Amino acid sequence: MKLTIKILAIIAFSISLAGCAKQPQTPVCQPLSVNGKFLTNANGDTVVLRGVSYGWSNWWSQYYNVESAQWLSSDWHCTVVRAAMGVEPFGGYMTNTEESVKLVEAIIEGAIKSGIYVIVDWHSHGIHTAEAKQFFGTMAKKYADCPNIIWEIYNEPVFQSWDAVRDYSIQIIDTIRVHNPNVILVGCPHWDQDIHLVAENPITDRENIMYTMHFYAATHKDSLRNRYDSALTAGLPIFVSESACCEANGNGVIDLDEWNTWLNWCETNKISWVTWSISSKEETCSMLLPAASNTGNWTDADLRESGKLTRDKIRELNN
Repeated sequence: MKLTIKILAIIAFSISLAGCAKQPQTPVCQPLSVNGKFLTNANGDTVVLRGVSYGWSNWWSQYYNVESAQWLSSDWHCTVVRAAMGVEPFGGYMTNTEESVKLVEAIIEGAIKSGIYVIVDWHSHGIHTAEAKQFFGTMAKKYADCPNIIWEIYNEPVFQSWDAVRDYSIQIIDTIRVHNPNVILVGCPHWDQDIHLVAENPITDRENIMYTMHFYAATHKDSLRNRYDSALTAGLPIFVSESACCEANGNGVIDLDEWNTWLNWCETNKISWVTWSISSKEETCSMLLPAASNTGNWTDADLRESGKLTRDKIRELNN
């Protein structure tokens, strides 16, 4: 980590503390930085974040509120939540920009009030450079002094080459850096799995970035872990911004043994992880049942099996 990033992080932390002095009830996150392949706090200690992702904002907007984020912090003990702002589908950012931003800002507000981190996720499968610049430029300026935010600038490239994703990512990183020094998560080709392509030509001239990987335990096993192990050996910093205990289509069986193997791998390598998703779709990875309230206060009777497993694991590890 270079001195410039550390200085910026300390300045941002000091400003945020000053702001909180007016509202002493509000907890404050420490600024995070990338040091080698690890996520670290202002003291240089390695940090492992564990939490959950909301479902697509355009389909599950009812859960995008301050109260649900506070519940995930206080009851589930999440240290990070992910606001997955849909981009391409109808009702997402491309067709409903103002409402999409409001939904994300509700989760940001809930995270700030709870003193946890929030991933602002450009939940897209394609490249939309102009629109992403507009969104991230505006948000980075508005939240310039907020240490709670982690920027995820491209959820899951599908068919795009690493060269195309790399070029896009550099442009968005530079847009954010005009205003904000926080950690930025960069996507990898083929649903965030082809990290070996990144290792061959990483982004070397930008600071405070990590690369995302996604796994679904009933589908992805040793062969994918071996690929990620090679990336770690090469020194790449990795963040699991999406995962689940089921199959890659979000449905099917729960593979509890493989899920625990993955989470143990994350813990061993000090890799932060987020599980998908806060939604009530009729599928295995969707954590809520349709009768669950929009604002938290969920009991076992409101949760699918994946929700109970995820909540209990986060409670266990974040204790």
